[in-house]
Amino acid sequence: MDLGIEGKWALVCAASKGLGKGCAQALVAEGVNVVVTARGAEALEATAAELRALRRAQVLAVAGDITTPEGRAAALAACPQVDILVNNAGGPPPGDFRDWDRDAWIKALDANMLTPIELMKAVVDPMMSRGFGRIVNITSGAVKAPIDVLGLSNGARSGLTGFVAGLARKTVAKNVTINNLLPGPFDTDRLAATMAGAAKASGQPLEAVMEQRRKQNPAGRFGTAAEFGAACAFLCSVHAGFITGQNLLMDGGAYPGTF
Repeated sequence: MDLGIEGKWALVCAASKGLGKGCAQALVAEGVNVVVTARGAEALEATAAELRALRRAQVLAVAGDITTPEGRAAALAACPQVDILVNNAGGPPPGDFRDWDRDAWIKALDANMLTPIELMKAVVDPMMSRGFGRIVNITSGAVKAPIDVLGLSNGARSGLTGFVAGLARKTVAKNVTINNLLPGPFDTDRLAATMAGAAKASGQPLEAVMEQRRKQNPAGRFGTAAEFGAACAFLCSVHAGFITGQNLLMDGGAYPGTF
């Protein structure tokens, strides 16, 4: 299927690895020019080199912290125009809410709620004036099925979800859609870190905990960044103009509910 977005420009956040990288790869494969950003310059440049090797589009790398005004300004300035925005940021650490002070909450909100909102604020009006825009927020399956030790993430990402639900209905008439992708257990560094914490708490070897987690999922495996990226690319396509304000859960069937 031709997604109809060749030549568009995308800003993909936290794209040096994991799900953000998977989204950038899928977009470049469709001929989308991308600006990729992440904090780690070395990993980001390595990813940019991989993307350029696809020889389908322009790839610009901007190292910086997207959760800061300076990081956002640099990333936006590098993108000639933002037709596609993929919001993504590393999730806050797991733990017990009794141990989190105000600073921990503010940091989580800055990364996983306020930063995506600031970026949407910067690009949504120009998108509407041009008559095309696609915004995909990478959130978490925990928005739909909260995980007790991820309270910081549950709270911040749920706030973003509520905000998007209202904004998405105001932009779609101008062909600007806003949707959220909710990953479950994907084979990423984030999952490995969470599983390492579980292994330490239980006293079990990490691989034993990982294997148990795989078997618990109806798919019998973890998701891959490539299949996540493919879903993101479709939501960014010309064919997805009637999909907005939605929360697409990608978890291998782990969530047991009907709705």
